[in-house]
Amino acid sequence: MNKELYEMIFKRKSFHLFRNIGNEHITDNELNDIEEQFSKFKPLINDISVKIKIVKDSTTCRRGQEYCILFYSEKKDNYLQNIGYLGEQLDLYLVSKNIGTLWFGIGKVEQKQLDGLEFVIMIAIAKVDSPDKFRKDMFKSKRKELKEIWNGDNYLSIANIVRYTPSACNTQPWIVESSSNELKVYRYKKEGKRGIMPKDKVLYYNQIDIGIFLCFLELCLENNSIKYERNVYVEENHENEKNLTATYKII
Repeated sequence: MNKELYEMIFKRKSFHLFRNIGNEHITDNELNDIEEQFSKFKPLINDISVKIKIVKDSTTCRRGQEYCILFYSEKKDNYLQNIGYLGEQLDLYLVSKNIGTLWFGIGKVEQKQLDGLEFVIMIAIAKVDSPDKFRKDMFKSKRKELKEIWNGDNYLSIANIVRYTPSACNTQPWIVESSSNELKVYRYKKEGKRGIMPKDKVLYYNQIDIGIFLCFLELCLENNSIKYERNVYVEENHENEKNLTATYKII
């Protein structure tokens, strides 16, 4: 992945409302650049067709945004994880251009299909007139304690960054088991921890979340010049409390 995205981890924040962000606007050139850059991002799963569409209206998102980026995907194993992984690369890239973002999970769209692909989720965006209006101190964000998401005493400097991965309703649905030569990433579901999410949507959004987490994890590994071999797994039973998502063999 583009290593420059790593620095944006510390700058990004979710603009739950786009207020007091100045009077600048996303240009046509920037819109074209978004489309071009997305096509260059590394997918989690290579054989899943995906597309984005940038729209000004035609969604139920009303957060003061200029545009919404709609993500469409072929429905295959791990397609939701794949969208999270790709979408977070785009999220961080937009932050590098002073474009504020919001993963908007509950929104509805008029166009539910695009070229045979199904709508998955959207990111709302707007131009922000100053870098100072992004996050100043990521470490003040409310997240689970490290011991809740990271087992083992290996790669703790990385663990202390990836625990700030964004997730739907801040559910943080992941656990990592670490050893000196391997990281095992699990999607973890704890009953009752879903915030305002409807119960029937928890699985859907948490699978997107785990893709976002893998994006953060890999950026951290690569920033530390740690080489790895990754394997991604299909969940055996979505209802399990812990589902193995990926392993990273350190080489």
